[in-house]
Amino acid sequence: MRDFSWKYFTLTGDVESFMLYKEMNQFGADNAASQAAAEEEPAGAEPDEASV
Repeated sequence: MRDFSWKYFTLTGDVESFMLYKEMNQFGADNAASQAAAEEEPAGAEPDEASV
């Protein structure tokens, strides 16, 4: 979807397609960060009382 919105923006100059492109980039960055954080925490680990 990100590639399509960029391609559409470059062909048409449509601002909304650029905003979609930016939103998809942000979503990808947020998703990658949350996935990396989930991989660092061992499965089934309970949070420490101090961190709650």
